[in-house]
Amino acid sequence: MRASALILAGGSGTRFWPASRRRRPKQLLTLDGERSLLARTVERLAPLVPAERVWISTTRDLAPAVAAELHGIDRERILVEPLVRNTAPAILGAVARLPAAVRREPIAVLPADHFIADPAAFLATLGAAFGVAARDGRVLALGVVPRWPETGFGYLELAEELPGPPGLRRVERFREKPDLATARKLVASGRHHWNAGMFVFTGERLLAAAREIDADLVAAVEAWAAAPERDDLYAGLPSISIDYAVMERLSGLATLALDCGWDDLGSWSALFSHLAADAAGNRVRGEGFAVEAGGNLLFADHGAIAVLGVEGLVVVQSGDVVLVVPRDRAQEVRRLVERVAAHGRDDLL
Repeated sequence: MRASALILAGGSGTRFWPASRRRRPKQLLTLDGERSLLARTVERLAPLVPAERVWISTTRDLAPAVAAELHGIDRERILVEPLVRNTAPAILGAVARLPAAVRREPIAVLPADHFIADPAAFLATLGAAFGVAARDGRVLALGVVPRWPETGFGYLELAEELPGPPGLRRVERFREKPDLATARKLVASGRHHWNAGMFVFTGERLLAAAREIDADLVAAVEAWAAAPERDDLYAGLPSISIDYAVMERLSGLATLALDCGWDDLGSWSALFSHLAADAAGNRVRGEGFAVEAGGNLLFADHGAIAVLGVEGLVVVQSGDVVLVVPRDRAQEVRRLVERVAAHGRDDLL
């Protein structure tokens, strides 16, 4: 079965500042291996979706860096957004620009910057989702089987099982990011999966479903797709996520259970859990030295980091900035980015 993938590579990734910058956001970083997250996403798909069937959605500012990173992706398959308008315009606009033959076949929409520990399990589920989309015309959201009560992800509430591969169920509703007590209840119920922002559908089915929900939005998206040089048409699109614009309002949305060691790598503390530890529990990327220190993340993209007598820190040396933050507050790095911007230091962003 022929299928394609649309990889979303336009995000800014401010929670990985200072390694992540406007011209080199998270998806272009080499965080836990030898290749960038974007390159690894394309490579992971290869057994199921070869590079010649991969499309990239990114911003005009990032397009040159994305093209340089992905030598196997022809430039015409890098679909450029002139402005940042969230995931609904990005996905609907990209799908509307795909060749008609591609829109008739299954398409996976995948973020460019996630971690997957078990690629074989991921591909098995993705292949099953392609089959459901092709056979039944369903739109699917891949639901990650939760491994702990996470407060940083949204959830999919599951309804009845559907005919098809094991784990195929109807989505009852989307749940917003919960507090810890609610997250514990959701996980304990066995009826909720993490919403990973990964979708599978045929392009024609998605556009038809979105048109039924918001005909004006789809008409505006298709007008821009017919004339992508018209920045003013894209500027007029609303900044809204695909969840709010379409998926939460879609009748018959389905999900397949995905159990592949997925993580959205949403912060430095998330990266900490995926790196190998030394005897004291430190994780080091680059060159780092620790004495009487434990549970620290030391990340240097040049030079070296040395720490003594400290615990539970994230220390990052990248470019012209050094970041030091308690590991349990790594999600708050955006506050520092805002402070730097407020001081007019755009050169550091």
